Amino acid sequence: MLTIDLDRLHLAPGDRVLDLGCGRGRHTHALYWQDRPVHVTGLDLSESDVMATANGFFDLPPPPQSEQRSGTLTAGDAHRLPFRNDAFDAVICSEVLEHVGDPDGVLREIDRITKPGGKVALSVPRYWPEWICWKLSHGYRNTPGGHVRIFRHDQLHAAARRAGLRQTGHHWAHALHSPYWWLQCAVWDIREEHGLVRAYRRFLEWDLLKAPALTRGLETLLNPLMGKSVVMYFVKPV
Repeated sequence: MLTIDLDRLHLAPGDRVLDLGCGRGRHTHALYWQDRPVHVTGLDLSESDVMATANGFFDLPPPPQSEQRSGTLTAGDAHRLPFRNDAFDAVICSEVLEHVGDPDGVLREIDRITKPGGKVALSVPRYWPEWICWKLSHGYRNTPGGHVRIFRHDQLHAAARRAGLRQTGHHWAHALHSPYWWLQCAVWDIREEHGLVRAYRRFLEWDLLKAPALTRGLETLLNPLMGKSVVMYFVKPV
């Protein structure tokens, strides 16, 4: 289940795209297998997540052959990206900035490696659903490698603008995930064994695999109200 709407990036065949903080590769894999062939690079601080992304390439059928399609993976630090200036036509940074020590520094790096006219997509947890999680559980916000800040919509916009990016649009995503995280935070210490948490997880897994019209339509209606993530789109001015 993607957080970023890839269609909003307006990618062209042969474009170079960075999935910054790729995690286990959901956006990296989607970019690699989409109809428009691109050169996608996935980068994450966690070597184990990079390996999980690599293994994911072998769990899916091969895409159509194309000289304009490739996938590259590397471990690295978002504060000091190992790429030249203007290296990418588009950069995705999904659910990363809430983890890093210097989000302004990361955004400056994103601006540096994005070509003039290139697209940038950022997503972070939405303020009020995240605030409820912090209030419900001390453990949630103090997990090693976890969230160290909560962004307001205007704060993220201002930070991206300071880095030199211009916003072109936004939306919210994953409304059905907000109650799941509230429930986990309410029973944080026993969340892995709690019956309601396990039942809700099975529901989300079923929804991911089956994508029934009822739940997809319900989430679309609820996203503006209680979407777990805010997703913002930018362009680097020419």
